[in-house]
Amino acid sequence: MLYYSHRGSVRALAEQIARGIHQVPGMLARVRTVPRVSTVCEAVEAEVPADGPPYVELRDLEECVGLALGSPTRFGNMAAPMKYFVDGLAGAWVNGTLAGKPACVFSSTASQHGGQESTLLSMMLPLMHHGMVLVGLPYTEPALNATRSGGTPYGVTHVAGVDGVPLLTEDEINLALAQGRRLAGVAKKLAVAQ
Repeated sequence: MLYYSHRGSVRALAEQIARGIHQVPGMLARVRTVPRVSTVCEAVEAEVPADGPPYVELRDLEECVGLALGSPTRFGNMAAPMKYFVDGLAGAWVNGTLAGKPACVFSSTASQHGGQESTLLSMMLPLMHHGMVLVGLPYTEPALNATRSGGTPYGVTHVAGVDGVPLLTEDEINLALAQGRRLAGVAKKLAVAQ
């Protein structure tokens, strides 16, 4: 589980996806985040975040059997901190570190039509270049058909509103749990097959 969260909404989704992963016997989520980026070259983030999960290390990607990637939406694209991290994975790409592993994506926006789906698609592109197997949310999930908040077949989403409220709706929680279970289930099946 790898995410960047500015106001807490993406972190809230990550926590629910992790809960869903833990519901699959034998599967555990390792939750990681990425540091902020700065336009000031001298600015440096602390080695360890003040709260929440630690920053991701290459070892986390090498050891994972699946990856859930989350970012807030920035003009229909993933946020700069996540893009900066992903852009630095050339070594993992050359080595095939993520090839054949399942992945899913998730996001949060301030508005219902704030670019959730294009953000999810923007996160899928580098995962496809790494050879990952993308896992979406099928319409067999009842909450996907009923939601009036966040959720797409590309991945779970959250509508935070202009105030950035990280409180998830019941549908968003159910979809995040389902996405975590789905990712873990596919990862488990692929691990057994190898």
